[in-house]
Amino acid sequence: MKKTKSFISLALTSMLAAVVIAGCGTGNQTATGQAPAPSAGDKKTLVMATSADYKPYEYHDLSSGKDEIVGFDIDIAKYIAKELGYELQINDMNFDGLIPALQTNRADFVMAGMTATPERAKNADFSTIYYDAKNTIVAKKDSNLTKPEQLAGKKVAVQLGSIQEGAAKELAKTVSGLQITSLNKLPEIVEEVKAGRVDAAIIEDTVAKGFVANNDSLQFTTIEENEKNGSAVAFPKGSPHVEKFNEVIKKMQDNGEMDKLIQKWFGQ
Repeated sequence: MKKTKSFISLALTSMLAAVVIAGCGTGNQTATGQAPAPSAGDKKTLVMATSADYKPYEYHDLSSGKDEIVGFDIDIAKYIAKELGYELQINDMNFDGLIPALQTNRADFVMAGMTATPERAKNADFSTIYYDAKNTIVAKKDSNLTKPEQLAGKKVAVQLGSIQEGAAKELAKTVSGLQITSLNKLPEIVEEVKAGRVDAAIIEDTVAKGFVANNDSLQFTTIEENEKNGSAVAFPKGSPHVEKFNEVIKKMQDNGEMDKLIQKWFGQ
């Protein structure tokens, strides 16, 4: 009888210990040990990937004392996310890593002043164009480099993975001796031009304006092209968000919100 009581006491003690241990889990766990489903009031999150070195589209602003990513694309993304009932999370990375981020499901969409080229369209779906821009040649004022044909035999810097890199490669087919240097960040590219390590850079006009305004020794000249280099939102292939984004973009174009943001960030 004594052995029986001891066995029962031991069993009860073990059961009690198991209950106590189960009760010591995190507050985010259910009785099954799994995280509870979000409540009906919780907002879902959209993850946006960008390359925040492309002022005024997206860049790091430290003026408030903290590091904040701001810009034209950021304002559009925030508007769209709010319209669709989402929170927005912004992840900064190198430009050439943006499409791979979509392919590996590390982002729901990309906004980075990106053009929907046929090559990119093989690996991503795109929204309608929300802003159109042109390429420019950025060089020193005394360089006399204002036309594509004058880049013959010159070193030209472009951003790695950008539409401008593709444009430079196309130019190299017809402009003899054009040498292309591809770099990750636009500030690096501008410094290379200023230091004379490259002769010129090909940069989008709206971005070039900002760099030239802050560097008296530089100038930029628009490259006349037949094709448009419009910016669009990129998504993973088969994304369910494309149509809804297009609807909000059209709404912004119709209600004047897009024009307000263009005026705010580009002054035009």
